[in-house]
Amino acid sequence: MNKKKLSIQTPPIPQPVYCETSKAALAHISKLYFEGINFLAEKLASVDADQEPTERFRAFYPEIRVKTTSYSKVDSRLSYGYVNRPGVYATTITRPDLFHNYLTEQLDLLIENHGIAVSVGLSETPIPIHFALQGVEGASINLPMEFPLRDVFDVPDLNTTNDHIVNGVRPNSDEDCFPLAPFTAQRIDYSLARLSHYTATDVEHFQNHVLFTNYQFYVGEFEAYAREMLADKNSGYTSFVATGNQEITDQDGSLTVPDKLPQMPTYHLKRGDRGGITLVNIGVGPSNAKTATDHIAVLRPHAWLMVGHCAGLRNSQNLGDYVLAHAYVREDNVLDSDLPNWIPIPPLAEVQIALETAVDDITALKGYELKSILRTGTVASVDNRNWELRETSGPIMRLSQSRAIALDMESAAIAANGFRFRVPYGTLLCVSDKPLHGELKLPGMASDFYTTQVARHLKIGIRTMEILREMPPERLHSRKLRSFEETAFR
Repeated sequence: MNKKKLSIQTPPIPQPVYCETSKAALAHISKLYFEGINFLAEKLASVDADQEPTERFRAFYPEIRVKTTSYSKVDSRLSYGYVNRPGVYATTITRPDLFHNYLTEQLDLLIENHGIAVSVGLSETPIPIHFALQGVEGASINLPMEFPLRDVFDVPDLNTTNDHIVNGVRPNSDEDCFPLAPFTAQRIDYSLARLSHYTATDVEHFQNHVLFTNYQFYVGEFEAYAREMLADKNSGYTSFVATGNQEITDQDGSLTVPDKLPQMPTYHLKRGDRGGITLVNIGVGPSNAKTATDHIAVLRPHAWLMVGHCAGLRNSQNLGDYVLAHAYVREDNVLDSDLPNWIPIPPLAEVQIALETAVDDITALKGYELKSILRTGTVASVDNRNWELRETSGPIMRLSQSRAIALDMESAAIAANGFRFRVPYGTLLCVSDKPLHGELKLPGMASDFYTTQVARHLKIGIRTMEILREMPPERLHSRKLRSFEETAFR
């Protein structure tokens, strides 16, 4: 027997408003967004879990829409901030509080470059109840209910939550309205929810410069560095956040290690305007590397780097030597359906120079002397941690032909996803074993040199981020990462 179709109740749906400044646009976006999520939270709280509902409740994401009618040239030295042909462009918006600075920058450039006002109104995309509650303090879903939640509220729709825009595979039917941003609101909300789950820290704590590692040792080093910075009142850093949203603001602040760590323990050394550094311990394997970057990408960080351990493939390398990747052999397979293997992942000069400068600064070695501990070359990433236990003649020949100098499981996925999501990327690894030369990763293998180099490694990554932080956006966000048809928002 079919149930009676419920009538739909929504907040008032106003006409779009044209805004000539980013400040006016964001004020109206915030008004629409918070009216919508508060409406849903209030209706959820009022629903009797034991009684069949008589109405359905719905609210919509805000939308920014612009229309250009001219091919007039704009200053294209910057890789974003403009559209490249006449048309209608739109994007849905979520969490304007979290993305305030990002949206301000994108809207200022768009308005200035094209001399147009932006239209702000409601989209036709419903806000899923699960995502709405992320923006309402104290709101939650009390289960179980005597009726399916989706009968009364909208829930996440995987049919419209995808990476079509960044992957460049939008269907032709969408070409009457082009995307204005790389991610839709629902795709962003999906990732924000996953990030909180995987990292056990709120998304509000994430900074614009992200370090990934595959070794727990770096967490302790990061906390020690953070405490040093908090003791220095001129450092610019304001607090340190550990797993479970524990936040300290001084050197002697107390932190506890939770009984159960999340899948990807994450730590944040915070600075004003999100200019600090986030460290994510992704553990071992390309799947975690892809998962972490898939979700962090929606925060539109300024850069991310891999600072982990690797196998050295050359006899001339020592345990503790550094490897600066300038090319990748992708045999990890995790991105094959999103970014085919024939697509090159280029080194980004701005990041490479910053990394080498940081090695100089931290080790105090210059020029020819630097070659004693640093090798630049190709890094191969695989999906089998014990690859050396299989028949090796084929893999070794491929590694030799590719001129690979190091092998790991995560770097190629992080770099490739940086390329795919237009996030500047880089890799600096530390040699922890040499399987082709009998130096396996076993207890007791570490020398004093190795221990010293590992301790320096994280500081080099941090120093790199500090160098990149001082770089103007037009230099860091390279045009090398942009395709033929790009969104105006970076």
